[in-house]
Amino acid sequence: MDLKKKKLFLLDMDGTIYLGDRLFKGAREFLKYIKDSGSRYMFLTNNSSKGVEEYVKKLRNMNIEAEKRDFMTSLQATAHYLLSTKKDRVIYGLGTEGMKNELRACGLDVRDQPYPETNCIVVGFDTQLTFQKIEYACRVIESGAEYIATHPDLMCPMDGINVPDCGALCEMLYMATGKRPKVIGKPAPLMAQMAMREAGTGAEEAVFIGDRLSTDIACGINAGMDTILVLSGVTTRQQAQEDDIKATLICDNIYELYCMLKN
Repeated sequence: MDLKKKKLFLLDMDGTIYLGDRLFKGAREFLKYIKDSGSRYMFLTNNSSKGVEEYVKKLRNMNIEAEKRDFMTSLQATAHYLLSTKKDRVIYGLGTEGMKNELRACGLDVRDQPYPETNCIVVGFDTQLTFQKIEYACRVIESGAEYIATHPDLMCPMDGINVPDCGALCEMLYMATGKRPKVIGKPAPLMAQMAMREAGTGAEEAVFIGDRLSTDIACGINAGMDTILVLSGVTTRQQAQEDDIKATLICDNIYELYCMLKN
């Protein structure tokens, strides 16, 4: 793989360029190098607890140049899927206010609680989870409503610990209802495909960089592109060596990747 020939760098965020509010060494320099060389970076994240505007603000606070066009989230991919299929959904949103507002801004009918006409549920990473929300979700799922999950991540790294993510919530709902959702985010290739269409590049010109084999690296592989695993998040080198999912390249962190790219 010749990194200097890549025109589109797709990057995960949590565990890849930062952890919590701590930007990793080399991340700012890496992104600047990509931009200065005439290539493009886009951030692809499964985290569905925030809208794009919140991510723009977060990166700008870290002194990283970011615009809305630089992001592709599992929420955007979920909205794309919902809008490109049937139109008459009345959705119960199990997620943060940011998630629900993002879907509403796309023109979707998202409710805070179930109604008799509710025929769909969208589950995301909910940092504002309550038991009432879980009860509502079980009622909607048991009614036979369409069941969508923004992404399958079981845990999210947060300030030195892992906390239950959307996938863990879906596992809990499965234990109660016996039903599983259609999953939209990584490792499904939709987000990467949407990013390539936006950037006007082919898979051979793109590379996916992330810290999770089962989502980031699998997404890149499913989209037909080269992949780079960084060991600054949830995956260890031993896990990477033993797993059936293989990245094209393994780096300790984004700084090592920056050094490789500039030399």
